[in-house]
Amino acid sequence: MSGEGVLIPDDRAFASFKAECLCEEGWGLTYNKAGTTVWTQVLESEKSLHKIKCRMVCKDVSAEAMYDVLHDIEYRRKWDANVIETFDIGKLTVNTDVGYYSWKCPKPLRNRDVITLRSWLPMGGDYIIMNYSVKHSKYPPKKELVRAVSIQTGYLIQSQGPNQCTLTYLAQVDPRGSLPKWVVNKSSQFLAPKAMKKINKACLKYAEWKQRHNPGFKPWLYPEQTTLPSIHLSDLSIQHADSLENIDESSLTETHERDSD
Repeated sequence: MSGEGVLIPDDRAFASFKAECLCEEGWGLTYNKAGTTVWTQVLESEKSLHKIKCRMVCKDVSAEAMYDVLHDIEYRRKWDANVIETFDIGKLTVNTDVGYYSWKCPKPLRNRDVITLRSWLPMGGDYIIMNYSVKHSKYPPKKELVRAVSIQTGYLIQSQGPNQCTLTYLAQVDPRGSLPKWVVNKSSQFLAPKAMKKINKACLKYAEWKQRHNPGFKPWLYPEQTTLPSIHLSDLSIQHADSLENIDESSLTETHERDSD
């Protein structure tokens, strides 16, 4: 196996992720409005390393619908305005795959991308989807994008009855660059709450959209439906942040654009 061993998360890893989603000790509250709460935890300010956690109560959305929306890559291309490109690379197990995602950053920052190993697990009335960055030789960093590192990112969905759920998003990402403070502030006080609301809105429209787009196809629920090629752990290695380009964007000032929903 090249580099350090890539591990598929086990039950303990899922339980640990859930515990961190629910824990509020050591987190600083940065936003609390209209059923959405955001906390941050600064790890290394000079490297722009921080954790962010958002929680939202989603009315009129079941936990099952939320789980489908967060999995459905075709639907994400429709509702996620920040996505540049996203695709699945291959599967490792029935509940673990590897995928690519690139996204638009607030101007004038350079856009980012990641390759991640993603695992998911239903736990009673709860669902967890989580990922971390890996390296795949066929998908090296691109010149026009900065390869970021997901140290650990994911979602905890908790059922609150047949038509309500709570969504918690937890992310620790190394953006590979010194970011200006306004970016970190904007992320926690504006971008994260806005992203959560977009997910909620997407959930409300999903059933109608899915009826018209391959309604029975849900390989995250029915793994026998997957058309992804199998890949081996030996094809992957841990993505160390230190091996990637590090850029200094700390002096960049915000470019104000018209916001569109």
